Amino acid sequence: MSRRVVRQSKFRHIFGQPVKADQMYEDIRVSKLTWDSSFCAVNPKFLAIIVESSGGGAFIVLPLAKTGRVDKNHPTVSGHTAPVLDIDWCPHNDNVIASASDDTTIMVWQIPDYTPVRSITEPIVTLEGHSKRVGIITWHPSARNVLLSAGSDNMIIVWNVGTGEALITLDEMHSDLIYNVCWNYNGSLITTTCKDKKLRVIDPRKHEIVAEKSGAHEGARPVKSIFLSDGKIFTTGFSKMSERQLALWDPSNFDEPIALQEMDTSNGVLLPFYDPDSSVVYLCGKGDSSIRYFEITGEAPFVHYLSTYSSKEPQRGMGFMPKRGLDVSKCEIARFYKLHERKCEPIVMTVPRKSDLFQDDLYPDTPGPEPALEADEWFAGQTADPILVSLRDGYVPVKNRELKVTKKNILDNKPPTGPRRSYSSCETGFARVSLEDLLEEIKYLRATVESQEKRISSLENLLQEIANGAD
Repeated sequence: MSRRVVRQSKFRHIFGQPVKADQMYEDIRVSKLTWDSSFCAVNPKFLAIIVESSGGGAFIVLPLAKTGRVDKNHPTVSGHTAPVLDIDWCPHNDNVIASASDDTTIMVWQIPDYTPVRSITEPIVTLEGHSKRVGIITWHPSARNVLLSAGSDNMIIVWNVGTGEALITLDEMHSDLIYNVCWNYNGSLITTTCKDKKLRVIDPRKHEIVAEKSGAHEGARPVKSIFLSDGKIFTTGFSKMSERQLALWDPSNFDEPIALQEMDTSNGVLLPFYDPDSSVVYLCGKGDSSIRYFEITGEAPFVHYLSTYSSKEPQRGMGFMPKRGLDVSKCEIARFYKLHERKCEPIVMTVPRKSDLFQDDLYPDTPGPEPALEADEWFAGQTADPILVSLRDGYVPVKNRELKVTKKNILDNKPPTGPRRSYSSCETGFARVSLEDLLEEIKYLRATVESQEKRISSLENLLQEIANGAD
């Protein structure tokens, strides 16, 4: 008598649960663009969502604690002249976010810890180098101020945000539209998928294609690829019969996939989100109402289906919280921010445990906010894994650092004449100038308030005298 053996895994019982209604973010006009990005980016401090905007492109930034109904006049980040297509938080500074737009530019923004009164319209730096719209941006995992962008001009550019310069331009490797780009664990390689149906592994610093696979998925719809922490590549795509597929590849031997699974016949592009600490991949389809999750292991069939989180409403986009933003006391191993038409709904993934103690097996050390390299060191050829932090006592955010941008050879670096009132400067004295301006403005406002209070007091006295005279 044969008995089916159930594979043992600590992640077999992951379950997803939406938060209560008062912990959602309501009344947000989520962008209606038909673009295969997630439209949402989240970190331990902020939630950013691309929104509908007249006269240009904009996204909204909310502190994580600011749940409930969002004021329709809430300030936005709006400096682009065309729709925003992608946004990404800097992994090394929780107050810095980059945005890519249809207007061919990338802008990098410093978000204050307090909620600004007016919309933020002045970026710290604008990166210009693409000739067509920029649909993909992603920060380097371990080097400070290194940002990658891919545009509809079939070009990939790697920028040094600290100087505002394009240091690597890959313009002859892709013959058609680039669908996605992903760094490997230490940022030495990237994997790309393209409309020409080729899956590529590229060394950007050597300007060379390390490995290439034609027809990884034979369907005509977009393919997405991500690097796993062990160097393998996970892809999602479509078969000739338009069935959605997932596959696992070894870049050292691209002939056949290690694993290939067909899923369903839905036409939404599957966005993969990967947690290197648990080797779990979450698949969220645009227009789907479910999140499927799989565990990647070293034994056949290599990609193990775990479970599915299902809901009633389809998702327009999805944000994925970094591990250091999770609640370890509740055994939370992932948190998604699901975009609806008018709201954002956090979905919490937990592994049920009876003990209240810290679960070492669920929370190995995870990449922290300290960069392992400076931009110049990485461009010079150095490679380093991300610096890890322990989550044993919960993650404590580091003190906010200003992003300083030094533009080279602009007017021979002569300082401009006269006082500066810009709160978004591209000089190394950024923090000092802003502080002086702010203190001056606070002093001026205090004096104004005091004079107005005296005026109000005298008018009240006059009103009282008139009232007494009338009696």
